[in-house]
Amino acid sequence: MTSPQPDPSQSEGSGQERDPRTPQEPSPVAGLAADYAAKAGLHRTHDGRVDVLRSAGGVQGIAESIMPGLVFLVTFTITQELTLSLIAALAAAAVFTVVRLVQRRPLTQALAGVVGVGISAWLANTTGKAEDFYLLGFFTNAGYILAMAVSVFIKWPVAGLLFGFIRNEGLDWRKEPDRLRAYQLGTWIIVAVLALRLIVQVPLYLMGQDGLAALATTRLLMGAPLYILGVWIAWLVTRPAPADDLAGEGPAAKA
Repeated sequence: MTSPQPDPSQSEGSGQERDPRTPQEPSPVAGLAADYAAKAGLHRTHDGRVDVLRSAGGVQGIAESIMPGLVFLVTFTITQELTLSLIAALAAAAVFTVVRLVQRRPLTQALAGVVGVGISAWLANTTGKAEDFYLLGFFTNAGYILAMAVSVFIKWPVAGLLFGFIRNEGLDWRKEPDRLRAYQLGTWIIVAVLALRLIVQVPLYLMGQDGLAALATTRLLMGAPLYILGVWIAWLVTRPAPADDLAGEGPAAKA
């Protein structure tokens, strides 16, 4: 297979310079960016910015993460029946799976939600403590904190792996100390969001049933809404300088 020949109009000897504002063909890195971002659960808008709401699963995805816990809290508050409340939470998670089946949309997020709610319900039913419905979230949260902290220390910050591909930087940001530090800071911001959840919610969990209502409420408020805020701030903090944006447009932009 022969390689494509360069366009003579763009060669150095042609005497013509490409307008940096002229749309260019998608690069292989851009294709890799889109694929990587989709697999990571991140999405970008048409103008290349991170679509935070869609990255959180959109309105339906946020509802899928909130409703089972909310249904559990409301049912338990009204009935004080743990088993009935756990069944109601599982039913709420199952409803979203059925909705996705009807919509013919990917089931990954809904099924993950059902599994998560199922494990949480099993824990609470096994111990007989309603607050244990939220116990799994603490371990999941701690696992993310550990993984992100390690990624910073080994100089492969998670924010860089995600945002770098969305910005079509590939892995070139690792060669630039300023960009590496920016993505390390962005990762620490996300870690701070996750750590804040534990700082606020663990004491409420330790209060037992007396702290259940507050624990459930903070779990809802510090779930998707706080995640969206954290990702947005991390995106802004790691934004390249204008000169970097121009440099990223390729050799034609520098001509």
